[in-house]
Amino acid sequence: MSAESTERRILSVLEEDAQASYAEIADRANVSKPTVRKYIKKLEDEGVIVGYSADIDPKKLAGQSIAMVGMDVASERYVEATRKLKDVPAVEALYTSSGDHMLMAEVRADDGDSLAAVIEEEILTLDGVTAAHPSFLQERLK
Repeated sequence: MSAESTERRILSVLEEDAQASYAEIADRANVSKPTVRKYIKKLEDEGVIVGYSADIDPKKLAGQSIAMVGMDVASERYVEATRKLKDVPAVEALYTSSGDHMLMAEVRADDGDSLAAVIEEEILTLDGVTAAHPSFLQERLK
């Protein structure tokens, strides 16, 4: 088997279950535990694996609202605005985008009003951010 396909199998298991043990990953990827350890260390060192997380169903999360916020940013302020957005505590994840907006952010707050305040007071006030379009997440389907 090629190293590339081994990496893909290991990553596939981790994407399905970030809490899987090395033994579970080895069994499901059809490799040994030392191979799993070696590849995971390599992938972490190379920045391919940047963290481990839990999937959250927003509907079942009491006392918290989650939105995906599409943002438009002035091109001359893009780098500065991106750096500052990374520092906003309510921004859980930040992505570049090739769709309708230059950036997409997963934003979390206690409720809809708090989330709106984050957008108005912490995101739209950043130099270079010209628009923010939230889509509130309702229910996780998969």
